[in-house]
Amino acid sequence: MNNQTVTYNNTYILGISFISALGGYLFGFDFAVISGALPFLRTEFALNAYWEGFLTGSLALGCIVGCLVAGNIADNKGRKPGLMLAAVIFAISSIGMAFSHNLTIFILMRFAAGIGVGMASMLSPMYIAEVSPPEKRGRNVAINQLTVVIGILVTNLVNYKLADYGENAWRWMFGLGVIPSGLFLLGVLWLPESPRWLIKAGKIDQAKKVLSKIGNAYFVDQTFTKINNSMQGGEEKQSYKAVFAKAIRPAVVLGITLAVFQQLCGINVVFNYTSTIFEAVGANLDRQLFETVAIGVVNLIFTLIAMWQVDKLGRRPLMLIGSLGLSVLYIVLAFLLQSNAHANLVSVFVLLAIATYATSLAPVTWVLISEIFPNNIRGKASSIAIVSLWGAYFVLVFTFPILAEWLGAFGPFYLYAIICLAGFFFVKSKVKETKGQTLEELETSLMGH
Repeated sequence: MNNQTVTYNNTYILGISFISALGGYLFGFDFAVISGALPFLRTEFALNAYWEGFLTGSLALGCIVGCLVAGNIADNKGRKPGLMLAAVIFAISSIGMAFSHNLTIFILMRFAAGIGVGMASMLSPMYIAEVSPPEKRGRNVAINQLTVVIGILVTNLVNYKLADYGENAWRWMFGLGVIPSGLFLLGVLWLPESPRWLIKAGKIDQAKKVLSKIGNAYFVDQTFTKINNSMQGGEEKQSYKAVFAKAIRPAVVLGITLAVFQQLCGINVVFNYTSTIFEAVGANLDRQLFETVAIGVVNLIFTLIAMWQVDKLGRRPLMLIGSLGLSVLYIVLAFLLQSNAHANLVSVFVLLAIATYATSLAPVTWVLISEIFPNNIRGKASSIAIVSLWGAYFVLVFTFPILAEWLGAFGPFYLYAIICLAGFFFVKSKVKETKGQTLEELETSLMGH
């Protein structure tokens, strides 16, 4: 074997990527379960538009806390302890939501679930990016998005089946989250620590041992040298202030803007308020829950397409197609809702919007956030970008029931169309292609601008 060529243990890399990405499944679970449960929760807790929005959005407030906690744990203790803690929080909060007997306890438990979601949403893509070869990194980070959509689809199917179990069906919907949480915890126990974090922490032998499981001796030497060089001058403890240093600021502003855009583009209204949208065109509860399943299936199929294309077409073209496509589809969808079109026609355009998002903004934003920050501050910089993402998600899901009550269910979609058009022009002017480059090469090129 020629020792001057890099070879990878692809099976091992895929295995650890999938286990880390199980955090995404839990994210998908907590994200989707509310859509099937809302019709029951409205009755159980006598929700008005304000409380419906706050209950749905309370997950995002927890996510913000989770990201901040995860940023510190990731930089100080490593990626693995953070993933383990996220799994434990998921399990406890799932049981807590299932046994909630008043609105305050339920919202507190959904907030706690959000802490777990926030930690996993930050740590899983970061971990995968740090253990993946550059030419496979886009696909591997997109595995995290794949497990998110599998979580959404499985949860929607379970919700659909549980809907006939009477007024307490929602308790089962939330309580079943303890099963994937337990599996995730068992999987994380087996994961190695990120070699980039180990080098940063001075654990050189352990880092080389992990790298030797990922690739051959030439890969170990080459990668170790690159990581080590990128760490020079970054050994001191990095504060959040360091993230906004002049040299790093362009990457941070880019990460924050992409994260906020991914949420304010409006698609999560479709995921979280499927029942509200279809109720507006006269669909019954069974049809509303069926639509959540259809959304889950389309989301899964087109996420697989995105995984296949993200390292071929590249990040930038997918973001451009997605933002412009959503803008057009929202205008059509708003018009259909406004004219009280048949549920089947509304369904077609809802599913087209989901397909567009799933191949573009959904996976590519996470890939870019995991790529664009320097090694020595990746934990804190990622947490700031993802805190911004969850802040935008809270604003989106909190305001939708209130806007829908004022403007009708169609009104907000005109606003989301304008945001998507603005996002298109931002991506066109600011986002550079990152496919096929190592994290260290990207650091040099991004810091050079």
